[in-house]
Amino acid sequence: MNLEKQKYNIIIENQYFGCVNYYLSLYKFSNILIEQYESWQKMSFRNRCVILGANGLIDLTVPLENGREQKKTIKEVKIDNSALWQKQHWRSISSCYGKAAFFEFYKDWLETFYEKKFIYLFDMNLEILFWLKSCLKIKGEILMTDCFIKNYPVDIVDIRNKWLPKNFQSAKDFISYNQVFENKLEFQPNLSILDILFCEGPNAKNILASNKPLF
Repeated sequence: MNLEKQKYNIIIENQYFGCVNYYLSLYKFSNILIEQYESWQKMSFRNRCVILGANGLIDLTVPLENGREQKKTIKEVKIDNSALWQKQHWRSISSCYGKAAFFEFYKDWLETFYEKKFIYLFDMNLEILFWLKSCLKIKGEILMTDCFIKNYPVDIVDIRNKWLPKNFQSAKDFISYNQVFENKLEFQPNLSILDILFCEGPNAKNILASNKPLF
């Protein structure tokens, strides 16, 4: 498949502040299909992201009503807002990236975002996706699936579950940029998109758009 034509569709799941390679992939396609009829899948980035702190990787997980063992479609999964997860996530993000070069550039939107109360995980992730589409100047049109299809035709690139918590750093090739704790820790690839945003700011778009997808 010739990705340089950029005329193919891609189908991908809806992640919570998805990883760098997730957003790298979106630059290469004119139509971006977001899966909205899949069954809920645990141990994924649908309700989790990974950021970098002074002592290493930090998982941020959005708690769910009925836990992670539920059998529902992704659109039906509800966030457990009885927990103070928003304060905890924002506190962790602020602590890790408060001294990053572009933290202030994105702070206002994120601070407002973490004051909102979303009912459904999918809706929250969709708001994140459209904000990041704007920040990163991703030109592809975002569309929603209208049913679940297990196997797509060859002209649709299916990378649902391409990056999971168990394997998201396993690729040999990765995008490199200046990280906050690079002098203390070795470079950590494919973290949440927040990492490259806070470290590189608007230039994150140029870094991502100039690279080919790593698949």
